[in-house]
Amino acid sequence: MTVEVEPPVPPDSPQDVTAPVAEESATPPATRWDGTEVTAALPVDDTSAVSVAAPQPAPVLPPSLPAPLPVPVSLAVPAVPPVRPRGVVRRVATLLGIVLLSGTAGGLVGAKVATDSRSPVLPALVPGQTTRPEGSVAQIAAATLPSVVTVRVKDAEGSGTGSGFVIDTDGHVLTNNHVVSRAASGGAISVQLSDGTQQDAEIVGRDITYDLAVLHIRGGSALVPLQFGRSSDVVVGDGVIAVGAPLGLEATVTTGIVSALGRPVTAGDGTEQSYISAIQTDAAINPGNSGGPLVDMAGHVIGINSAIARLPGSTSSSGSIGLGFAIPSDKAHATAAQLISTGKATHPVIGVKIDTAYDGEGVRVSTKEDAVTSGGPADLAGVRAGDVILRFQGRVVSTPDELIVAVRARDVGDQVTLEIRRDGTTRTVTMTLVAAGG
Repeated sequence: MTVEVEPPVPPDSPQDVTAPVAEESATPPATRWDGTEVTAALPVDDTSAVSVAAPQPAPVLPPSLPAPLPVPVSLAVPAVPPVRPRGVVRRVATLLGIVLLSGTAGGLVGAKVATDSRSPVLPALVPGQTTRPEGSVAQIAAATLPSVVTVRVKDAEGSGTGSGFVIDTDGHVLTNNHVVSRAASGGAISVQLSDGTQQDAEIVGRDITYDLAVLHIRGGSALVPLQFGRSSDVVVGDGVIAVGAPLGLEATVTTGIVSALGRPVTAGDGTEQSYISAIQTDAAINPGNSGGPLVDMAGHVIGINSAIARLPGSTSSSGSIGLGFAIPSDKAHATAAQLISTGKATHPVIGVKIDTAYDGEGVRVSTKEDAVTSGGPADLAGVRAGDVILRFQGRVVSTPDELIVAVRARDVGDQVTLEIRRDGTTRTVTMTLVAAGG
């Protein structure tokens, strides 16, 4: 007897799910998701939000063929004449059994169910792990997530999503300036807490230079502030955890290490340009992570996620490529305190204008008459128009952005050294940084 079995119909392949970017397109050499220019070792995008497209309904499969008729349970296979070799008998019986099982499985299973009503007995479920060791990713994530919020901004031009975190019980939330800047001159900001509740928020203060902003929501005991750690104690190789709402998916946790320190990153355009001496990490940071915390393996905030790199030559970002950048907590903590106190932050300067057209070694001070601020730090230290700055604090500077980032990474009142060259002669000068506009 020959029983033919219709081959199964292969299921359709999974549908693609795309994540269209909700922010503006990037501009060379690199941009944020809000369209502002970004410059780093690689092109950089900020991590504004995008939305995830809903999956399409599953395709309807054609109706299945009628099940084969059952074979009577009492059906017996005729005995094989004893003159045949035993090996042949065993093989014929086996082959026949396979044909019957393949072609009449429905009948045989039906007969089994009809004669045996007992349910299969599986091993009982064993209890899962109910506690997580101190310092584990799971334990740190559980302690951090209640303090992380999702920031939503809407204005006449559209909407965007970022992240933030609670910094005190008075209702202050720290995030990136580029997350909320579109609402600074008109627009609505809302904050979604970890329990899903939403509150309207207002801007307390924002700082373009450091790309930071403080929001205010209703305070109370339900708010759990995160503790800041010292970014100056961080070393390359330290484990880190990034928390936020990438692509609008709140309460997302990713892990990685600190892959570099002091990475010069500039972002924005002429009117809203920020300068960051960034912590570089390979923890996955994507659009929507902006403003969320980067915490160490003690659960302390050591950075504020701000930007991601994109491949050279590309005009848009496809997401994390393992190069994310965070604002160091030392600078973020000091700036947040100033914004809460006065609504603005101070920035250190040396008091010189840079010649951006110069392409030689180091960074050249402009040759214009007003290149060196009279009575400023550089002037008092003996720097003159046309001098070439080779090193800042012993570190080589090759571009204007590197020099500005290095200066802005310091604090007002810090004493610093510059190595300068004039007429072929190199010398080192010392100066004390002052506040911009001071």
